[in-house]
Amino acid sequence: MKKLVWPLLLIFFLLGGLAAIMVGQVVLPPEPRPESVEAISEKWASSGHADQESRSFTNWDENDPPVVPATCAKCHSAFGYLSYLGEDGSEPYSVDSEVPIGSVVSCYVCHNPSAHEKDEAIFPSGAEITGLGEVANCAECHQGRQSGLSIVNATMNMPDDEVNEDLSFINVHYKVAAATRYGSDVTLGYEFPGMDYVGFYPHVADYQQCTDCHDAHSLGITATDCAACHPMVSDLANLRDIRMSDTPDFDGDGNTTEGLYYEMTNIHSMLYAAIQAYADEVIGQPIVYGKQFPYWFNDTNANGIADEDEINFGNRYVTWTPRLLRATYNYQIVNMDPGGFMHNARYLIQIMIDTMADLSETIPIETAHLTRP
Repeated sequence: MKKLVWPLLLIFFLLGGLAAIMVGQVVLPPEPRPESVEAISEKWASSGHADQESRSFTNWDENDPPVVPATCAKCHSAFGYLSYLGEDGSEPYSVDSEVPIGSVVSCYVCHNPSAHEKDEAIFPSGAEITGLGEVANCAECHQGRQSGLSIVNATMNMPDDEVNEDLSFINVHYKVAAATRYGSDVTLGYEFPGMDYVGFYPHVADYQQCTDCHDAHSLGITATDCAACHPMVSDLANLRDIRMSDTPDFDGDGNTTEGLYYEMTNIHSMLYAAIQAYADEVIGQPIVYGKQFPYWFNDTNANGIADEDEINFGNRYVTWTPRLLRATYNYQIVNMDPGGFMHNARYLIQIMIDTMADLSETIPIETAHLTRP
């Protein structure tokens, strides 16, 4: 039996065993092969990036002519993003003309020389974030189209509580996760003078970038990956139950076991009530929020509810003051990032609490029970 040991060991090393010491170095097993093209394609086909019926890619189909405007094309058209990168031979970092309809976020949008080299993103505030690596492309289309500076510029030198017909609602735009993640570093929200705000939210080392949590092709999250640190997580719904042991009672309701998502949602509801109270008591025109453009409407029957007959463009809210504009802008940010509680909850809680404090200068709003991060 002993005579067989050395020949077997020799064969083991020659065939590239799991570890062999050669010239003082450890030879590791080869890296596992990446997913097959078929598997990647199947994932991509089921993702929102490939949804040919999504309004994100069909919104302009009935236009005359049916084209995607240059201002929208970067994120709503394969042709547009390739133009933005300069892959079509045009000047990079701009889309100079409208592009054809009918495309989605196809493979080549992210897998081309310019996209692979891209390492930075410029956000609507003008802030440039570098060192992003492969997720620089994610950040380009998940940064929104406005920043807190948009509100500053729109309301400059205007009295806080006077209705100004030059004002209209400013929408941050949709799915703004990248901007949420960087918070004050990119001035996503309207930030009140004299207050400090958190910037980039650092998660644990192995889950720092978009594609550390989201599959790059399906865009899905494997919730069980979170269970190592958050044992309560068994599926996606449980993500809302995550709460660290040192998480304060931000919403002041006395519940110190609810997930951070619920802390944030409760504060968001308080902010909405404060916005409605301000519109009613200070401006004298009740307001409601509807889940479609242009989002804010006159509450014609003053019942505090967005009734179906009130949610139409002709009934859009038009009696804006600077104070109401910044409050509704910050409120909308939370709506436009469904995963905000994971991306940067502390920043979102900061801007919401500060917004309520600002509204409380004109109407009675109780904020003493809230804990600002």
